[in-house]
Amino acid sequence: MTTSRRMLILEQLGLLPLWVPRGMARDAGQTKDPLDQGPMVQTPVVAPVQPDAMGLNAPDDRGERIGRMSWPELKEAVRGCAACPLHVARTQSVFGVGDEQADWLFVGEGPGAEEDARGEPFVGQAGKLLDNMLAAIGIKRGHDVYIANIVKCRPPGNRVPDPREAEQCAPFLRRQIALIQPRLIVALGKTAASHLLSTEASIGSLRGRMHDFHGTALLVTYHPAYLLRNPPDKAKAWEDLCLARETMQRLKSEQSAPI
Repeated sequence: MTTSRRMLILEQLGLLPLWVPRGMARDAGQTKDPLDQGPMVQTPVVAPVQPDAMGLNAPDDRGERIGRMSWPELKEAVRGCAACPLHVARTQSVFGVGDEQADWLFVGEGPGAEEDARGEPFVGQAGKLLDNMLAAIGIKRGHDVYIANIVKCRPPGNRVPDPREAEQCAPFLRRQIALIQPRLIVALGKTAASHLLSTEASIGSLRGRMHDFHGTALLVTYHPAYLLRNPPDKAKAWEDLCLARETMQRLKSEQSAPI
């Protein structure tokens, strides 16, 4: 059967132009009649799915479930979390440490090698400097202070957590904050400040003044690891800590003042 005759028959049957017989577009030297290759199938046109940059196309109630967890449930959830690739190389997750009813909450970036090994945040040289910073304003690790990080697992090579990793850990930190109910949050470094305040502004533009995190006072200062590499900025960090101490004193006095 000639091609023109096949096309005429298809047109008379009402199968053109919507239907295309399978094999019609194949090499012209093919001798087998396309009409003998089985039923014709119309291929629907499907719009391409736009990729989700955060990998969160499928909605779920993960954040809501975490938001209802008690301390034991939250610790267990973090211990077994596999929501992002960071869990693959970790020795253990680093939940956080300190007084679970603390007035002070210090938030860093993520665990380093020593933290990954010991399961506690800020235990290396940066941790020693943080302890000195706490002592300088009259407070001590474990006493009215809680210490946590933006992500609970160590990023390989101590790199900055990427947005998806931080997004997966965010419900854990939000629940910690809700359970602790601190009077003041201190964001240590750009990563902590960026995620808590949803901004890409520089540390220099954010420090030296108070911010608001959903009704809780928040202060931004330098990360202890940065200060170890840049000792001259310790003077600026001291100014920030003095502001934090003054703010805490004011917050306590306001609460204790008679109505």
